[in-house]
Amino acid sequence: MLSHTLRHATSRYRRRFFPTIIMQLFRTHCTATTNLISHFARTGQISHAHKVFDQIPQPQRTTASWNALISGYFQTRQPHLALQLFDQMPQRNTVSFNTLISGFIKNRMIVESRRVFDTMPDRNVVSWTSMVRGYVQMGMLEEAEALFWQMPDKNVVSWTVMLGGLLQSGRFEDARDMFDMMPVKDVVAYTIMVGGYCEEGRLDEARALFDEMPKRNVVTWTSMVAGYARNGRVDVARKLFEVMPERNEVSWTAMLMGYTRSGRMREACEIFKAMPGKPVIACNEMILGFGLDGDLDKARCVFEQMKERDEGTWSAMIKVYERKGYELEALDLFARMQREGVALNFPSLISVLSVCTSLASLDHGRQVHAQLVRSKFDQDLYVASVLITMYVKCGDLVKGKQIFDRFPLKDVVMWNSMITGYSQHGLAEETLDVFRDMCFLGVPPDDVTFVGVLTACSYSGMVDQGIEFFESMKYKYQVEPGIEHYACMVDLLGRAGKVNEAMKLIEKMPMEPDAIVWGSLLGACRTHMKLDLAEVAVEKLAQLEPKNAGPYVLLSHMYATKGRWRDVEVLRGKIKARSVIKLPGCSWIEVEKKVHMFTGGDSKGHPEQPVIMKMLEKLGGLLREAGYCPDGSFVLHDVDEEEKTHSLGYHSEKLAVAYGLLKVPNGMPIRVIKNLRVCGDCHSAIKLIAKVTGREIILRDANRFHHFKDAPSLCVAIKMDGMTVFTFKKLVIDTEDQ
Repeated sequence: MLSHTLRHATSRYRRRFFPTIIMQLFRTHCTATTNLISHFARTGQISHAHKVFDQIPQPQRTTASWNALISGYFQTRQPHLALQLFDQMPQRNTVSFNTLISGFIKNRMIVESRRVFDTMPDRNVVSWTSMVRGYVQMGMLEEAEALFWQMPDKNVVSWTVMLGGLLQSGRFEDARDMFDMMPVKDVVAYTIMVGGYCEEGRLDEARALFDEMPKRNVVTWTSMVAGYARNGRVDVARKLFEVMPERNEVSWTAMLMGYTRSGRMREACEIFKAMPGKPVIACNEMILGFGLDGDLDKARCVFEQMKERDEGTWSAMIKVYERKGYELEALDLFARMQREGVALNFPSLISVLSVCTSLASLDHGRQVHAQLVRSKFDQDLYVASVLITMYVKCGDLVKGKQIFDRFPLKDVVMWNSMITGYSQHGLAEETLDVFRDMCFLGVPPDDVTFVGVLTACSYSGMVDQGIEFFESMKYKYQVEPGIEHYACMVDLLGRAGKVNEAMKLIEKMPMEPDAIVWGSLLGACRTHMKLDLAEVAVEKLAQLEPKNAGPYVLLSHMYATKGRWRDVEVLRGKIKARSVIKLPGCSWIEVEKKVHMFTGGDSKGHPEQPVIMKMLEKLGGLLREAGYCPDGSFVLHDVDEEEKTHSLGYHSEKLAVAYGLLKVPNGMPIRVIKNLRVCGDCHSAIKLIAKVTGREIILRDANRFHHFKDAPSLCVAIKMDGMTVFTFKKLVIDTEDQ
């Protein structure tokens, strides 16, 4: 009896509750399926999301599942497929239309999103707010404002979106008026206002709002701390940081950046050490901070200790090496970055391109150029300008000109790159042709343009043209002559032997002459042996750059030429007394994508030193046969002629040229770079080396390029260890004067 009653009760329960249970299970299954679609779409696996969607029978596909898949296609930047799906939907709700609007906005298709908005059967506050947000993001503030004031209902999010738009466009007074009008102000609205004021540097107004806030969150505190830190008030930021009720990674990093960017690395280290975690962005900031402070070892230590690195990490370390003159280390790190499969980014490519420019590393520069082409960065005008500069500074003017000619519309930076390039190669006519084309096409020249033009006139001895350009700068081109232009004119007059006129120009300058101006005068005095003015220039340079030994060295050259060894000794005493620094001369050459560096004296540090010395001996014999006589005036010692000759024979540029003759194949130019100005004896010797070997040699020193090009015939062969090192059929005659 009892079992019968139970069976009857169970049967009644099934009839009453089973449909509800089934419906709940179905809803749970649908929700889970929709969540799975959303998950795949959110993680970029749109094909998996669509497979899950396809497995749902047609009648059981909910509007939510359609919306999830449409949103996924928008997130994966496939708006047209998203629109096709939307058109196939059997039923749509307001969320469906809102998904379409926000999706188009994410893909920067503002016209399409407005078309959907205008055709919606029903709009809610989300629809209106999404559309306003889209206009704000596109910078179309007038449209955003017009739509905002048409909204039938506004919530705090709507107000906040419009508020952010006004702040982004710099309309702070309008933003403050809107903020005061808001019926409800939440912590987000306050935080946006505080952040906007901080971004503009209006810290007092930001702090007043911060202090009146009824409630603050960690974002608000961080915005205020970051505002103080970013605007140089690091100590105030630290006080606020210390009283924060809670901190996150962004808070710690904001405080850290305040110290690193103001050069206070001791406090930055304290913050970094105290951080509960070491996020990548904080490590990157420490790398930049240490690097720009000159402590590259600590920067590299942070880099190596990082468990995870992003693109910014590699860019930061490469940038630090590039900025501080560690070009070889930058190239090594770039090569490691490629070996480890790190995606090449724009900042690292530009930094490495600058390194290639400094080292005149043409092979590496071509490699970076190829990467820029693959990444489609080479269409950018700025990148094109950097590429032109790289090629011309590597001595490949033809390739630089090809890039220049490829752009129908050029900005002033591109024109300047080409003008400066021709100028540094001593090609005055080409420089002036580009300048005339620039003016003819209506591109106004700037101060950099005239530095290139005046330098070209100086190197080519075009004194009258240079004076004409200088005098026309202000009245014809509206470019105020700066100190760099006066330096060019001093150099122009000095090279032409008008040293007294150069001194008079210095005396009439409307600004105080700097070290470059006095250095130009000193160089002219060295060339034309004007000892009286040279002594004046050295005295001025000693005041401006007390640690620089260069002026003393030049004056010593002049004393040595005159045989005034007592004065040379006095100068040496001054150098020791003032602890001045003599930058050692070094030269380098790139062979098979490897840079080989040489310092003056010998090549003992090079693994192929014996064969280099043999080549120098062979060259010495050929030069003597050709009538070469070493110029002992470039040796600052009172020693006999034999010792002077030995010293001159091992200048760094001669070592680099000798290595180039050994390693660079016939038919290819030998490209050598020196960090200082090439001495007169080396200039004459390398000119003759090019002549007796029949090779094209391009020498770039601190001032300019020196080209030694081929001309009529001669047949000679040089053998070393029984093997012919090079043969040639042409003489090479230098087309330049130093």
